[in-house]
Amino acid sequence: MKKIQKLVGEEEKLRMLIAQGLPWTTDEPKCLIKPPVKKNTIPIDLKLHSDIRAVERARFAHQVAEKGRLIKQYKMERERQQKLEEEEEIKRLRKELIPKAQLMPYFDRPFVPRRSEKQPTVPREPKFCIPRHKTIKCCRMSCNDMSGPSQLQHLPSSVEKAEALYKNRILQ
Repeated sequence: MKKIQKLVGEEEKLRMLIAQGLPWTTDEPKCLIKPPVKKNTIPIDLKLHSDIRAVERARFAHQVAEKGRLIKQYKMERERQQKLEEEEEIKRLRKELIPKAQLMPYFDRPFVPRRSEKQPTVPREPKFCIPRHKTIKCCRMSCNDMSGPSQLQHLPSSVEKAEALYKNRILQ
């Protein structure tokens, strides 16, 4: 029975196909030559633009912070000086506000005003005529046209008109 089982087991093994690979080459393998050993690579110091920019930005931020600190310190110093000046001003004003006795005026020597030594101003007559450069051009033209020799004989002057009016009033 053991033999039968052994035979059945061998038959089953034979029925199961086991794939066996073929050799890659039929030639015998050759010994590969090792490539020559290369030197260790030395890394290059890279300067990235972003790194340079970060350094410049840090420097700029430091300058801005320093400037802000100086401005703040200057403002505090100025406020302190202003406060001291105000306190000094208040002290000075308080000293001035202390009431002090006024001196009595002298009534034994009365004040007599003196006559001024300046000469009085000389009055001048006002100029009622309009300067030539301030007159309107069309008015100058009409005045020039009327001021010709033939026109002057026919037009009475303002003095003659005033005399004529005065005589008319008296006669009436």
